[in-house]
Amino acid sequence: MHPANRMTSASRIRYQVLLLACFLSALTYLDRACFGVAAPTIVKEFGLDSVADLKWAITAFAIAYGLFEVPTGWWGDRFGPRKVLIRIVLWWSFFTVLTGLAGWKVAGITFGGLTFLIVVRFMFGAGEAGAFPNIARALQNWFPPAERARAQGLVWMSARLMGGLTPLLWTFLVAGTSMTVPLLTWRQAFLVFGLLGLFWCLIFARRFRDRPEQHPQVNDLERAYILAGRQPSPKHAPVPWASVFFQRNLVCLYAMYFCITYGWYFNMTYLPACLERRYGVDPSDIFGAVMKGGPLWLGAFGCLLGGFLTDALLKRGSSLRWSRQLPGFVGIVLCSICYFVASGMPSAWSFALAISLAAFFNDFVIGGAWATCSDVGGKHTAVVAGVLNTAASAGAAIAGWVSGVVLDRALNAKARLLDSTVGELSADDRTAALVVGYETNLLIFAAITAVAAIVWLGANAERRLPEQCGEPEA
Repeated sequence: MHPANRMTSASRIRYQVLLLACFLSALTYLDRACFGVAAPTIVKEFGLDSVADLKWAITAFAIAYGLFEVPTGWWGDRFGPRKVLIRIVLWWSFFTVLTGLAGWKVAGITFGGLTFLIVVRFMFGAGEAGAFPNIARALQNWFPPAERARAQGLVWMSARLMGGLTPLLWTFLVAGTSMTVPLLTWRQAFLVFGLLGLFWCLIFARRFRDRPEQHPQVNDLERAYILAGRQPSPKHAPVPWASVFFQRNLVCLYAMYFCITYGWYFNMTYLPACLERRYGVDPSDIFGAVMKGGPLWLGAFGCLLGGFLTDALLKRGSSLRWSRQLPGFVGIVLCSICYFVASGMPSAWSFALAISLAAFFNDFVIGGAWATCSDVGGKHTAVVAGVLNTAASAGAAIAGWVSGVVLDRALNAKARLLDSTVGELSADDRTAALVVGYETNLLIFAAITAVAAIVWLGANAERRLPEQCGEPEA
């Protein structure tokens, strides 16, 4: 018997697994959020009119991310999350570095332009796809049902915290402040962020195993606690694809996630430019960086609180369905109200507070939604989670494009009103047009989020996929 098995108390290796998952989650949002923060700088360097001209680069990431979510989730279910996650992080780290090369001029030669940037962001999205479905599969293997929503809440809290921290890091490292000088160029920052992924891979490969029984430091007590109530099931059962895509409660789950992501994606893309253009926030202002990251800071606590409330309701005797649904439903309704209020806020701080509260309430649903993937998916958890994130990517892609189109139309309408062209608009006229565009987008977010609250009520965590006789061994 392994010496660890002679211990009288249960080991806690599952929390090491959770820590690794949280670090990975944070890295995904660091590399995503840095593009949104860098967008105003990229616009100037590429000689573009506004951040709306980057809509194809923004949309390309979301399209690729959505296209490859399900295949990469299936790989995790089939081969285990360890190998798949290492491949994912190596791939996206490489294309994070390449993002910093777009428009680079060497000896008078420009290394790629906007088209190159669009292709790189597409490949970045393809590489990062599957990260969260495979994290969900890892947590499904390592955590019992009563701890999964909390674990998912912590994972997404880590993502949101890092997303919120990124504008502040960017200000200190790249933009500089009144008290500090920039330490890196924006290109060097993308290089550093890419190298962090390689460092994570080295630790993860050494410390993580796909299942508790494969890890030499997991003792019998912890293994029994994790596996309690699970029945043996086929290791590689065929995926019931029709049910995965068309089972009504899963369709409601996917539709809800599409709708909440539509509005939330604004925080990762257009928010920094909105604060700078609509409210005159200086790019080097520390408080401005805090406002840019505010939705993700508060969203982090929303993820944590929503996950804890979900598990607490389940432990207190609520049904699995309502313990997963209730916190998220209340949060989504309040989120929709906050978007509506944010559209009319007169100052940067009032707007930042409203949009941050929208993110806080939005993220109440995260823990319950991802735990529902495990509840319903069983041995096909990563596939179901992949479809869930594909729905989110569809929402992000459409939002990235439509939001840019709304801004473009506002600029064109202003130009027609003045019998001019967009390029000839004064700074004040351009700002006035963009304000109208941003307000319109926020009202659209409020309406679509209200739809999310309605369809979320149709998702039932107690309705498992057919042929689910137990929990997976893989």
